[in-house]
Amino acid sequence: MNDYRKAFGELSFSADFQERTVDLLRNRARELEKERTDMTICKTKKIALLAAACIALLAVSVSAAYAWLTPAQVAEEHNQPLLAEAFQGPDAIEINETVESGDFSITLLGLVSGRNLDVLNQDLEQDHTYSVLALRRLDGTPLENETFDFSGYTMTPLVAGYSPTAVNNWTLSAFAQGLAKDGAYYYLLDTQSIEMFADRTVYMAFYEGFVPNNDTFTVAEDGTIAFADDFSGVHALFTLPLDPAKADRAAADAFVESTGMNGWSNERSDPEGDWDIEHHETEDGEEIFLRSALKSGEETGG
Repeated sequence: MNDYRKAFGELSFSADFQERTVDLLRNRARELEKERTDMTICKTKKIALLAAACIALLAVSVSAAYAWLTPAQVAEEHNQPLLAEAFQGPDAIEINETVESGDFSITLLGLVSGRNLDVLNQDLEQDHTYSVLALRRLDGTPLENETFDFSGYTMTPLVAGYSPTAVNNWTLSAFAQGLAKDGAYYYLLDTQSIEMFADRTVYMAFYEGFVPNNDTFTVAEDGTIAFADDFSGVHALFTLPLDPAKADRAAADAFVESTGMNGWSNERSDPEGDWDIEHHETEDGEEIFLRSALKSGEETGG
C-alpha cells in the first residue's frame, strides 16, 4: 500500500487535468445517451450513475496525488526507524481528521504510544506518546522551513477534568519537531505517555499561541475543554480515540497533583507558572524542548 501511495504521489498532473477529464466523461455520457435513444429509463439512469461514479473516482484519485505523508513517513524523515515501524504496527491510532481555521487546513494524522521508540532521545524508563499533525495553506502557498513560524503555534494534549495548565506540553516534558515537505508542514510531537488519561476525554489541541491559559481556553463545569469564544487565532481541537482499558486513574491523579497547577478560572488573568524553553536548529527545521520550570524550594513529583 505504501509503495502504491508513493508511486501515485510522484505522478504529476496539469493544472486543468481534473477539469478536462471530468468534461470528457460528461461528454461521453451525453454521446452514449444520443446513440441509445431506445434505452429504457432504467438503463439511462445506470449510465448517469456510472458517469457520476467515474467522476467521483477521478476526484479521489487526483486528491490522492496530493496526499499527506503518513506518520511513518514523517518519522522516517526524522531518521526514526523504530518509531516509523511503530506507526505501522497494531498499536498505532489512525485519525486523519481535518479542521480549517484561518489560512490553514489542519489535519491530525495519527499517534502511537510505546517505550524506547526514539533512537535519538532514548528513555528506557517510561512510555511516550508520539503524534503527527500536518498543515497546508488553504490558498496553496507552500509552507517552508525557512519561512514558517514553527514556534508561533502550539500542538499539545489536554484532558477533560484536569486544568489545561496541569496537563499540557510543558508538564508532559514535550519534545516537538517541525518539517516542511512538498508544500506541507508536519509537527512530530513526543510527550510522556497520555494513555494513563484514556478513561477521560483526551484532546489534541493546535493553536496560534503559547502556554495554555484562559485567553485561549475555557473549562466547563463538567470539565470539558473548548477554545474561548473570542479566541481569534488559528485553532483546532481533536478528540483522541484512546483505549480506556489502558487508563491508570491513580497514576493520572498523581501526575496532575505533582504539577501543582490544577487550578483554573475562566476569568481572565495573567497566566501563572514559569517555563523552560530550549530552541535547537536542525537540518530539517527546528526542535523545541518544553518543560515546566521549578520554583525555588520546589521538588519534582513522584
